[in-house]
Amino acid sequence: MIAMKGRLYTVIGLATCVAFFYMCFGDFEFHPPQPKMRFVESNGTQFFLDGRPFYVNGWNSYWLMDQAVDEFSRPRVRTMFKAASRMGLTVCRTWAFNDGTYRALQVSPGQFDERVFKALDLVIVEAGKNGIRLLLSLVNNLEAYGGKNQYVKWAWEEGVGLSSANDSFFFDPSIRIYFKTYLKTILTRKNHITGIEYKDDPTIFAWELINEPHCMTDPTGDTLQEWIEEMAGYLKSIDKNHLLTVGHEGFYGPSSPPEKRSVNPSEWESTLGADFIRNSKIQTIDFASIHFYPDQWMPGQPFSEKLKFVSKWMDSHIDDGDKDLRKPIMLTEFGLSNLNKDFNHSQREPFYEAIFNIFYKSAKAGRAGAGTFVWQLLVGGMEEYNDDFGIIAWERPTLYGVIKDQSCRLAEVRFGESWTRSLSELNC
Repeated sequence: MIAMKGRLYTVIGLATCVAFFYMCFGDFEFHPPQPKMRFVESNGTQFFLDGRPFYVNGWNSYWLMDQAVDEFSRPRVRTMFKAASRMGLTVCRTWAFNDGTYRALQVSPGQFDERVFKALDLVIVEAGKNGIRLLLSLVNNLEAYGGKNQYVKWAWEEGVGLSSANDSFFFDPSIRIYFKTYLKTILTRKNHITGIEYKDDPTIFAWELINEPHCMTDPTGDTLQEWIEEMAGYLKSIDKNHLLTVGHEGFYGPSSPPEKRSVNPSEWESTLGADFIRNSKIQTIDFASIHFYPDQWMPGQPFSEKLKFVSKWMDSHIDDGDKDLRKPIMLTEFGLSNLNKDFNHSQREPFYEAIFNIFYKSAKAGRAGAGTFVWQLLVGGMEEYNDDFGIIAWERPTLYGVIKDQSCRLAEVRFGESWTRSLSELNC
């Protein structure tokens, strides 16, 4: 009886300690030490990791930070990373911004919601646990999640804005200060789980200055060029570890020769104030990004014509990376819309394969095509975050196989006969 009481008191004591720990540190999550990651670097037209060329088979899940805020939706983040790891995917592109909207990270200029910051901390940790790196985008040219329009509203409401026009984001001195404050806060953020500042965390593959920048009020491209130069230089003055890209769609601007501008889907794209080669040549920009949406760029064209445009668009930009920029080229968004009149799910397989084949051949030849990112992957129960390009890959077995095969091919190029990474898991 005395022994039973002793055991009972021991259990009660342990339970009390656990309860006390939970009350004090209820939002703390323990994560066992993970294999140490190293920073990905660039040298000429290629990325390198641990002395070997590094090729990316990646994807977009813009919603990760948003879904990591609340406990009920947090498992979606973990599910996505685990599924991506099983597919051999290596880098995820996601938003590290939400300005002035629902669940905003930055609720007003320089003011941040710690709850949302902790969600971003968690996204970084979960990525690292699954061997995934992150390409973090820092602001949106579009209105979704605040974007440059929100910065303009803030300046206008505070009476310091020069103009209410969206493009004043790029030239208004007050707004430039707002954005630099945001950059410094992000770069020096200390992850509450790991204690590592973002600028020192190799789980972050690279930063992207802005998603799909346009400055249509200055079609010469000078305004956007000056903004990129200033912000890229500022970011690099704080963070010397990470790679940086602009966030371009790849449209050729007025500084490009006519034969390059003819690659654009139409003449209109050269008037957007963005200039792919000129913007990407900036010294502090480490690699160039392009996007590819033939449904939006070639409305009404049959699927066969869109497939033909794949080679024209990719080959032109990889050639730029090899000969003019001498930098890696990343296709950071691509997709095929399900809203087309002639759409069939089976079309996505040859579409993805056409793109993957070009980048695989580029990797084998040691050329500038360094990787691709599907737009976008989701998990179940996320209809409100879906669009006409989103897929739940494991619900499409054939497409799942196409994506995983690309992971296997790129890993084989990187490691050759010495490749030992998770062959049984990937079933390569």
